[in-house]
Amino acid sequence: MTISVPPRSATALDAFSVPSRPKGGGAGIRRSAALLSAKDIAALAKAREARWRPGLSDQPLHSEIFAHADDASGAGFALALARDALKVAGGQGEDPLAEVEDRRQVLWVQDRRAIQRSGRPFRAGLPPDLRDRLIHVEAKTPEDALFALEEGVRCRDLACVIGEITGNPRALDFTASRRLSLAAEKHGVALWLVRLDAEADLSSARMRWQVEAAPSAHPRWNAEAPGVAVWKARLFRARAHAPGEWILSDDDANLHIRRSAPSNAAANAATPDIGHLVRPTVGRSLAAVARA
Repeated sequence: MTISVPPRSATALDAFSVPSRPKGGGAGIRRSAALLSAKDIAALAKAREARWRPGLSDQPLHSEIFAHADDASGAGFALALARDALKVAGGQGEDPLAEVEDRRQVLWVQDRRAIQRSGRPFRAGLPPDLRDRLIHVEAKTPEDALFALEEGVRCRDLACVIGEITGNPRALDFTASRRLSLAAEKHGVALWLVRLDAEADLSSARMRWQVEAAPSAHPRWNAEAPGVAVWKARLFRARAHAPGEWILSDDDANLHIRRSAPSNAAANAATPDIGHLVRPTVGRSLAAVARA
């Protein structure tokens, strides 16, 4: 089912209030940080070093995926992340009191340029459990797409929302991304926004990926047949996870890590180990630390 959004609907975005910065600004934050001990800082750093993996239950509700428009890697990866999160949220049959299957609808929003560059979702190519649950919205402008995305994450009758916007439109600034984050976290509806051929500008998305297509392994019984979807994914921003790169595949309707992306071992070996020179600098300037 495809729905067209009228351009005048974008004016409703102005009705969403944005919270102001707490009193005290950066000074208050620096005073709080100055009270942290070296042990507290080490504990926080260790917590942030947790590596991301499929099947985690604490996934953020607003993520961005940067990809090229000519290989459909962004839409495929967003769909794989969404299905992985929905399986975890459904308990995968572990809870006998949980619903047998989540049959809520999935909202997919595209602006006109995204449709021109990458095409619409193909119903027959979708996973069988989503073919009858997809609501497709064709928006004429990025403003209309943002309006549809915000309305979608406010609707708890939706399982999740997937969006595709091309480039870096002026409408998709930090304020607009902040509204999406607040709405998604308030109503508990996850959003995966695919940024096609876009630069990683300022955003409030809790998790940000850079994705590209990777070679698939040949099928066992027919080497000429297409293999399973494989992506080279780089997580370059996340609140609760350390950055990293992985080769991910969608095998048996599940998201798997095939291996970590190769790193430049030679460059790492040439870099001197300065760990003994590192000291906590929270609450003090680097010059003060150097004098200590």
